[in-house]
Amino acid sequence: MEDRKKRIGIMGGTFDPIHVGHLILGEKAYEQLKLDKVWFMPSGNPPHKRHREGRATDEQRVAMVEKAIAGNPHFALSLIEMNEDGYSYTYRTLERLSSEHPDTEYFFIIGADSLYSFSSWMEPERICRACTLVAAVRDHVPAESLDRQLQKLREEFHGRFLKLDTLNIDISSELLRQWVREGKSLRYYVPNEVAEYIHEKGIYGSL
Repeated sequence: MEDRKKRIGIMGGTFDPIHVGHLILGEKAYEQLKLDKVWFMPSGNPPHKRHREGRATDEQRVAMVEKAIAGNPHFALSLIEMNEDGYSYTYRTLERLSSEHPDTEYFFIIGADSLYSFSSWMEPERICRACTLVAAVRDHVPAESLDRQLQKLREEFHGRFLKLDTLNIDISSELLRQWVREGKSLRYYVPNEVAEYIHEKGIYGSL
């Protein structure tokens, strides 16, 4: 009998800062897709966010993720994209993982918004060959439109695209950074340990 492949979910992003929306999405993906682990993978130098004035450093973003996921045994931190030799591209990361771990099936978790720009990503065909794409719903994206886009991408790239059924927790990291600058509370939007770290280190202009 063939051994079952490991099932790993990947939550990529800048996590600047990580918030409860990320954590809930990761937990629901773990539950619904029967994953073995969910890896939180901070982007080291994402091509669409090259200028990061007023943001957290790479080290600070990693520390916030570590604090946020510490209490969950099926969450893990992956530093594979925290590189110094160029910008991070999803297809490179997934191909490297697939090559190094052929016994593992990868599920790349994205927001519904990203589905509509997926065709413009670098090497979308190669991404599809290396993983299953999992889209999380968003309130402002009608279900019918999302289903049509999923089917369109399946046909265009011959890939595996799934829809994750979960409550929408549509929190913006950009808005949270603004709140910090305005002296507003992050309570219940980020884990307490993360909020304390942000203020302790003076990230985003906090005092």
